[in-house]
Amino acid sequence: MNIYETRRLLDEYLLFHYGQPQEVLPWEGGPREALGFPVRTVVELIDLPHTPCESKILDLGCAVGRSSFELASFGTSVLGIDYSQSFVDAAAALARDGSMEYERVDEGSERTHLVAHVPENLCRERVSFEQGDAMNLRADIGSYDVVHAANLLCRLTDPLKLIERLPGLVRSGGQLLLTTPCTWLEEFTPRGNWPRGSTREWLTSLLEPHFELSKCCDMPFLIREHARKYQWSVALGMRWIRK
Repeated sequence: MNIYETRRLLDEYLLFHYGQPQEVLPWEGGPREALGFPVRTVVELIDLPHTPCESKILDLGCAVGRSSFELASFGTSVLGIDYSQSFVDAAAALARDGSMEYERVDEGSERTHLVAHVPENLCRERVSFEQGDAMNLRADIGSYDVVHAANLLCRLTDPLKLIERLPGLVRSGGQLLLTTPCTWLEEFTPRGNWPRGSTREWLTSLLEPHFELSKCCDMPFLIREHARKYQWSVALGMRWIRK
C-alpha cells in the first residue's frame, strides 16, 4: 500500500502543514526554528520585488496545500499538484471549507482531536488542486511566473524527468523555488537515479544552462511522529531565476 494514501500519514502532514507551534512542539527545548516549514519555503525563498502582481503559480508536490495557500498572496492563481489522491482531496476540502478535522498521534493508541485551519487572510478562491505525477505532467499545463517544489525531488523514481521539464514550466524571468533534504532512499528512487556527488552540485550542473542561482540557504524542518518522536531535518533551499 502507498504510505502517502494512509490516514495516519495524512494526519501527520495536516499537523506538519497546519499545526500550531504548541500543538506540534510542546517541549521547551525543542528546535522552534524548524516549525512552519511549508510557509517558510515560500516567504523565505520568493523574491517579492520581482514577482508580478498577476503571477500564475504552480506548486508541485503540494501535499495538503499549506504552501499553495501561502503562494496565493503572491499571485492571482495557484495550481497545486500532488501524486497522493488523499492529500489532494484534503487540500481541496480545505480550499472549499477553510478547515478540516484530523487526529494527532500522542502515544500508542492515544490521540488528540485537532482542526486544521487555512488562515483567514489567505485567498482560498485563488487556489485549485489536482492529482498528478511530477515526472509526467500533462502536456497542456502551461508555464508559470513561480514554480514551487518543496521536498519533492528525492521522493521521485526518476527526478531527472522533472528537472528536464522545469525550463518549460518557468517563464523567462520567473522563479523556481526548490527545497530538498537530499534524502535519497532506494524505496523511493533507484540508486542509479541518485545524484553522483552532492545534490547541490548535481542540481547546479543541470539547472545552470537555463537558470541563474539567486539564493541558496539551509532550511530546517520538523515532522512530529508522536509526542516523543520527531524527524528533524535540514533541507537545501534554492531560488533559481529563469534566463
